[in-house]
Amino acid sequence: MKSGFVSLIGRPNVGKSTLLNSIIGRKIAITSNKPQTTRNIIQGIYHDNDTQIIFVDTPGIHKPKYKLGKYLNKQSYMMIEDVDVVLFLVDASLPLGKGDLFVIDKLKTIKKDVILILNKIDKLNNEQILEKINKYKDLYDFKEIVPVSSLKNKNIDRLIEVLKKYITDEIKYFDDDTITNSTTEFIIAEYIREKVLNLTNEEVPHSVTCIVENIEYKKNIVNINACIIVDRDSLKKIIIGKNGQMLKQIGSKARLDIEKLLDKKVYLELFVRSVKNWRDKEKYLQEFGFKNFEQ
Repeated sequence: MKSGFVSLIGRPNVGKSTLLNSIIGRKIAITSNKPQTTRNIIQGIYHDNDTQIIFVDTPGIHKPKYKLGKYLNKQSYMMIEDVDVVLFLVDASLPLGKGDLFVIDKLKTIKKDVILILNKIDKLNNEQILEKINKYKDLYDFKEIVPVSSLKNKNIDRLIEVLKKYITDEIKYFDDDTITNSTTEFIIAEYIREKVLNLTNEEVPHSVTCIVENIEYKKNIVNINACIIVDRDSLKKIIIGKNGQMLKQIGSKARLDIEKLLDKKVYLELFVRSVKNWRDKEKYLQEFGFKNFEQ
């Protein structure tokens, strides 16, 4: 049995969480077309007959505007140092940007094997893929370059075979039935936040977080109380919606995912709370589960 740790890094919205879900075969990380969807370190564990690979999905590296953004960047930087190999994801359907170059500059300061993943190749033809490979290979000494489509599950098997060359631990870190280290409460809160991201406009998503306040397992149903937190009252009104319709829609869609996760009927009660400037206040960052990586 060979095993090892692999970090997924890149700028926001390049498809890291979608790739993780595709590799694991289950939805363990939420996805959205809004940037900076991932806010916590999420581990997904891949298993086959002779290999266990622990993938670490990290927040997108970006120029932070709040303390929250600084914490997220630090999470990503720390995970670069703590793994066997780094996967640097880029959106191959977009031009090479300043954000990609910023991450490459960070990679030049570490001593880790780095594999470039050209994601979203379903949007390109073969000639365009070759052009991307040639453009990126001169920017950094990548050990390998692997084109994939996370959404279409294309070339994922090839990526796994490549990674097996770079992991050398001879220990089984997790049981065969473990696919993530995230708690049930965390995944439920993320499912709710995903629905908020996907159902609301640009002004809402970055100021939202969710926490599960209570979960009660009964014989035939699971009762869950959860809170959606925003940073100002105007956003609270948007999320509740006219006559509570938006909140009902968020709850209805989240409940379907939670029922699949728990394999039980779910009664989900949602509340919305306004906490002014929570993204920039140490007290609330700690309360809402964002650790201080400045220590």
